[in-house]
This record gives sequence, structure tokens and C-alpha cells, in this order.
Amino acid sequence: MTKLKKALGRVLSGTADANIAFADLRNLLLRLEFDERIRGDHHIYTRDDVQEILNLQPKNSMAKPYQVKQVRTLILRYRLGASDEE
Repeated sequence: MTKLKKALGRVLSGTADANIAFADLRNLLLRLEFDERIRGDHHIYTRDDVQEILNLQPKNSMAKPYQVKQVRTLILRYRLGASDEE
């Protein structure tokens, strides 16, 4: 199982929101074809077919749990990652 699939599985499971590395969440969003813009410690993610804008900030090296939930909600709402099965 690739690191990307593991990260996607952990985000979608919802059981480890406080234990997701920010780098893993960032790489997941980039792999899901989000555009990234960085202003200070704010990482802003957009995608043409997604109406919402994600504004994520790391807490040390980890992702914030409420922001992991926001990512999970977008992935489920827009059914992202389903066509990326390898």
C-alpha cells in the first residue's frame, strides 16, 4: 500500500485526525490535483471543480484535527480520490 493510499485511508477513517502529519495531508491534496499557494504558514488549496477553499496551517509538524475533518468532508462531498485508484 502506497503512502498516499495510507494517508487517504487515515483521513477518510476519521479515527486519527490528531495524528496526521501535515506533510502527508499536503501531499494528499497535491496528488488530488489541488493548487497550492503559501503565505507565511498558511497553505491555501484550490481546485477548479471544488467550490470551497482550504486554508491549512501546521501545528508543529502535524495537521490540525478540525482541518483534517474539513479535508475529509471535501473528499467525500466531491468524491475525490475514487478515480485515482492504482
